[in-house]
Amino acid sequence: MKTIVTFGEVMGRFCPDGFQRFIQSMPGRQNMTFGGAEANVAASLALLGAKARFVTALPDNDISEACISKLKSLNVDISGIKKVDYGRLGLYFMEKGVNQRPSRVIYDREYSSVSLTPGSDYNWSELLADAGWFHTTGITPALTEISAEATAFAVKEAKSAGLTVSCDLNFRKKLWKWQPGTSPGVLAQKVMREILPYVDLVIANEEDAHDVLGISAENTDIHNGKLDVAKYEDVAKKIIEQFPNVKKVAITLRESISATHNNWGAMLYDAETDQSYFAPLSDNKYSPYEIKAIVDRVGGGDSFGSGLIYALNTPELSKLEDAVRFAVAASCLCHSIDGDFNFVTREEVESLMGGSASGRVIR
Repeated sequence: MKTIVTFGEVMGRFCPDGFQRFIQSMPGRQNMTFGGAEANVAASLALLGAKARFVTALPDNDISEACISKLKSLNVDISGIKKVDYGRLGLYFMEKGVNQRPSRVIYDREYSSVSLTPGSDYNWSELLADAGWFHTTGITPALTEISAEATAFAVKEAKSAGLTVSCDLNFRKKLWKWQPGTSPGVLAQKVMREILPYVDLVIANEEDAHDVLGISAENTDIHNGKLDVAKYEDVAKKIIEQFPNVKKVAITLRESISATHNNWGAMLYDAETDQSYFAPLSDNKYSPYEIKAIVDRVGGGDSFGSGLIYALNTPELSKLEDAVRFAVAASCLCHSIDGDFNFVTREEVESLMGGSASGRVIR
């Protein structure tokens, strides 16, 4: 497997114990970990056994060193992390929801180092030399005009170097504020339409295609947890109609019964064969995982992306029906793990793929 390169922001994450609210837990102890979409993908890939290199910019201080040390301990290649003498480490605060109370995220990431670093400041020829795959998301270009241009620069460099490029649309309405007078949705559409012509694999959830590209699935009410999964093949086809360079579209399918009870699955559409593959299946019919006690859902989409990229780059898992099964199983397990990173092994993912879902103690 060639090296897989991801590019984006890593942040410090602060979260109260258990399911406490901010107003309960502050002032007081907060759990601090690291996370961020592209860092999550790199960490999860490395934990599965892939060669993963994470590219970002961090301020040259001890907190950044702790972050780098953590990524390195997970076997992430940190040679693409650029230390700079400006900016800061971005932060986000996570309040976990439970039952009918939703989770909440508060961002504190203005003036982060990566958001101030031009794309040309990274040594892409060296960073991509041994790589076969490049991954980024729609979160990094949402930070600033500089980071939007850096993301576009990076995908063009990756494409010129012959890499397969994947992008998770990942629309965040609390971001995309860097062009005054332009709404987040309009700005996201404008910028992402400049990036997607260089992308081979688009990853999205049930909302992203609508928010970023104006493409919706019929008979679907995501807020009431109702999805007509058959309609997402049409969504994938419409994405490829707009961007003929896109070869595959993966869409995660989350039915939110409550904050801690979701049904979870996905679809992978292949443009070359005009076929869609759903997972998980039961008696050859789509039958999502029922996750009734979610520990932490942040990072679930990133764990799907990393699982899919890993499988597509692993010969014995690369058949499309197997790749999407692996990705969904990996991301299902991520819902049981506190924090952004998906601390699961390939063996555990394959065990769930094989039907071992009872949670019995392994002795």
